[in-house]
Amino acid sequence: MSRIATCFAQLKQQNKKALIPFFTAGDPAPALTVPMMHAMVAAGADIIELGVPFSDPMADGPTIQRSSERALANHVGLKDILAMVKQFRQDNSATPVVLMGYANPIEAMGYEKFATQAQAAGVDGVLTVDYPPEECTAFLECLTKHDLDPIFLLAPTSVNARVAAVARAARGFVYYVSLKGVTGSANLDLTAVQARLAELRQQISLPLGVGFGIRDGAMAKAMSQFADAVVIGSRIVQEIENASPETVVARVESLVKSIRTAMDS
Repeated sequence: MSRIATCFAQLKQQNKKALIPFFTAGDPAPALTVPMMHAMVAAGADIIELGVPFSDPMADGPTIQRSSERALANHVGLKDILAMVKQFRQDNSATPVVLMGYANPIEAMGYEKFATQAQAAGVDGVLTVDYPPEECTAFLECLTKHDLDPIFLLAPTSVNARVAAVARAARGFVYYVSLKGVTGSANLDLTAVQARLAELRQQISLPLGVGFGIRDGAMAKAMSQFADAVVIGSRIVQEIENASPETVVARVESLVKSIRTAMDS
């Protein structure tokens, strides 16, 4: 059983839902990425979603776009991020790590080299925004060979054929985008999300995580009533953006802890 599957199985036994914080590797500084990951785990994160910075993102709103720009200005690339995960694994062998990003850096490295090095570093899952399941067969085969879970996005606009394709190809969990638009968007309709998740569960047996637009503990708690996992990204990245290098890790830890506490209350 993969680390991601084990994590969800353990949470189910405890009647808890997964908290998955996101931030961009290398933001605000490369040396702070691994301490930030450990702080998130200490605060109650169940899975870490680590963003791979990219110059031309299509799903990220302004807040996460700026975090990618800062990370790229720090010269952080895919190889550096795999080294960060490897360093994290020296002290944490249990918490799943998912890389979230775009196809270009993986294409540049090559499927086999990426999958081999990601497995060796201790990566558990890969979410590539612009790899729909029907167009990445070779990549999926490579991930499967190296025990990496391919994670896919579904949206309110996803048609039944796409849902079926994701149901066949995905491992670990499926990430449901809670609204139309980019990360950090507002106007989240909880009733609509709940209804859509019920529909998706008719075709998908994997846990369903929900992200985009979740900004505080109250919203995370509400979402966790019907989602298997809550993903929070823009709010955390905003905290990183507004903090000093000396206080950023502590501030992020405090924020994640407040969300965990709200979800468990």
